[in-house]
Amino acid sequence: MNAWIEAALDSWIGSSRWMGWNLFLAILPLGLSVWLFRRNQARSLFWWIVCLTFVAFLPNAPYVLTDLIHLSREIRYNSSPWFNTVVVLPKYALFVLIGFQAYVISLINAGSYLRQNHLSRYILPMEMMLHVLSAIGVYLGRFERLNSWYFVTRLHVVLDSVTDTLLEQRPLVIIALTFVVIAVLYWLFKEITLALLRRWQASHPSLEP
Repeated sequence: MNAWIEAALDSWIGSSRWMGWNLFLAILPLGLSVWLFRRNQARSLFWWIVCLTFVAFLPNAPYVLTDLIHLSREIRYNSSPWFNTVVVLPKYALFVLIGFQAYVISLINAGSYLRQNHLSRYILPMEMMLHVLSAIGVYLGRFERLNSWYFVTRLHVVLDSVTDTLLEQRPLVIIALTFVVIAVLYWLFKEITLALLRRWQASHPSLEP
């Protein structure tokens, strides 16, 4: 039993460094969205700068889906089906859930801001645009190994990579598939999140704004 517990701790600790960093990058746009899309938030020059930062870092949230490649490697490494079921799979499920949920709530916050400003007709176009940009960002991060801060430190590298990507068929196919996955999962997660939110608000009417 002690050996089993030790193996479980080794599994979590061994992944904690890159999982922790990727989760930080995934949650960062969520934090920015909370500030950006507050009720009656004025759109100053600083607001637009933060908004561009939000868009640049947003792909890090759905990027966690691609980290499932580590899951297959870890399952092959561990020969015990029980260990993989009880330790490895829950670890990755929690990781992906937190990361992608940060993406969903970020866009819900943006949509709420548009609705508050009587711009509800732009919610769906906004979501589709961010899905496309996120799909491109996920591709650049996974295959070109570019980071969000390269928009500031290595803008020419980002522009060259985007240009090359849009001129080749294989990257476009991957981006299109990524867009479909992000859009479908976003719709599912959004519906579940809003349903839970409505249920919570119904049970706590005194806390509604």
